[in-house]
This record gives sequence, C-alpha cells and structure tokens, in this order.
Amino acid sequence: MNLYLPVAEMSVSIFVLLGLGGVVGVLSGLFGVGGGFLMTPLLMMLGIPAPVAAATDANQIVAASISGTIAHMRRRNVDFKMGAYMVVGGLVGSKLGVQLVGYLKALGQIDFVITVLFVIMLGLIGSFMFVEGLHALRGSSKGEKSSKAPKKEPRFQLPLRTNFEASGLETSILVPLGVGLFVGVLAAILGVGGGFIMVPAMIYLIGMPTQVVVGTSLFQILFTTANTTFWQSVQNHTVDIVLALLLLIGSVIGAQIGTRLGSKLQGEQLRVLLALIVLATAAKLLLGLVLEPEELFVIGGGGH
Repeated sequence: MNLYLPVAEMSVSIFVLLGLGGVVGVLSGLFGVGGGFLMTPLLMMLGIPAPVAAATDANQIVAASISGTIAHMRRRNVDFKMGAYMVVGGLVGSKLGVQLVGYLKALGQIDFVITVLFVIMLGLIGSFMFVEGLHALRGSSKGEKSSKAPKKEPRFQLPLRTNFEASGLETSILVPLGVGLFVGVLAAILGVGGGFIMVPAMIYLIGMPTQVVVGTSLFQILFTTANTTFWQSVQNHTVDIVLALLLLIGSVIGAQIGTRLGSKLQGEQLRVLLALIVLATAAKLLLGLVLEPEELFVIGGGGH
C-alpha cells in the first residue's frame, strides 16, 4: 500500500518505510547508535530528495534522544554543565548549517554535497571501527583485557578553563563549544544527531569518563536536532511529518528487537558488524556518484 509524502512529493510503500525504520531501529538497539548516519542515505536510496531525507531524519532523532536522555538522567550519567556548552555550540552550528543547506539548494548542489559528505564520513568512521574491532577481537581471542578508557587529562591547554564536576575534569569551555558547533552543522546538513562523532570526541578530545559520555551526548543532541528540525521546517520547508511518523513507529519496534539481539553478541563482534554495514552504505553511495546514471537528462538541471 503506497502513501503519498507531501513534502517529498512522491509515493512510497508504507511497509517499506516501516521496515526501513525497523531495520535502523534494530541497528540502534543492537549497536547503541542513533542510526541517523544510516537512515538518511537509505532514504536517499529510496528516491527521497536528500534535503527532505536529512531534515526528516533529524526530526526522528529528537524523539529517540528524549527517551535516552531521561533514562541517563535517572542514572545521573549526564554532565549538564558540559552539555549546556555543547548545546550553545550546537544551536549556533545547526542554524549555520540550515542556512548553508538553503544556499546549496539555491545552487542546485545540495544532493551532491550531502552524498559526498556521507561517503567521506561513513568511509572514515567505518574503516576506523573495522580496524579497532578486529584489534579488539584478536585481543579477546588471546585472553587480553580490553584497554581502559583514556586519561581524563585534557589534550589541549586552551584559555577560559573551568571545572566540570560531573565529569571530574577541568578543561576550556572552547572545547565543548567547538564540538557542539561542528556537530550542529552536521545535524543540519546530513540529518544526523552526530553521536557517532561526538562520543569519540568527548572521550578522546575532551577526556570525559565513558559512563557520562552517552547521556551528555544525548542531552546535547536533543536540543541540536530539535533546533535543526524547527529551522529546516520554517526556513527550508524540508520536514515531512508523514515520513517521520512512519519511520518513528518502525524504529521504536525495531529498537526493542535490537536490544534483545545485542545481549547475545560480544561487543567486539558488534563493532565489526556495524563497521561492515557502514562501509557497505558508503560504497553504495560512492557507486551512485561514479557510475553513469541511467537518465542523463536529470543531471542537466535546466542548464545549457
């Protein structure tokens, strides 16, 4: 049964969208990621325009971040002071990203830019995760203990330093502001929460303890993606509520299944499997860029 998507201006099977949301939900529950870095390119493969796919996926991440943040707040795993600085940077970055999306749309280059950025980001992250996962698997097969979290000492001595009691460290406020700014821009352009970049940055760059990283990241992502969704809807009119609701229903169900499956696999195996999925997605998008399209006239864009 097909359903017309008013903003995307196309008809798509309801079951395909529910299934897609379910698949990404399974991945979210299985690997502990938001799934935005996979959902947006998968929507693009279905023919959803890139700006609509990115903006709508950001809308879905808002709902997922709310439940995750509440759960971590109950466990006191959220550094609100650190998160507040990241939120400020994220709000500025997401607004800048939305304006950049509007500019690229006017030039007719938004689809190409989003696809290229996804190929680069997914290729780099997938490669890193694959190598790190294989290394962890080899270490576990030899009976070695997994490495501990990195030291909490900040890597850079920048001005405007302050204490973050919940994280147990002292660092410059410019670091969380910069991380939030970068992730905010990504959230607007790519429709991702940015957790797959923010979490490593919070651990390795800022030096936060692992137990408060995920909760603080979700706290920041909630405000950044909400701001992104608002401005994408008001300024660029690219949020398709019908599409977002169908994906959300599928992802909620899939996340429950993924959580149960994840308890049966080792962490090292999960990282390698996720890396392969990420690399396969990047390869599919790359092929779409380098292979000759079936309909050449679509690329012309009305030019002479």
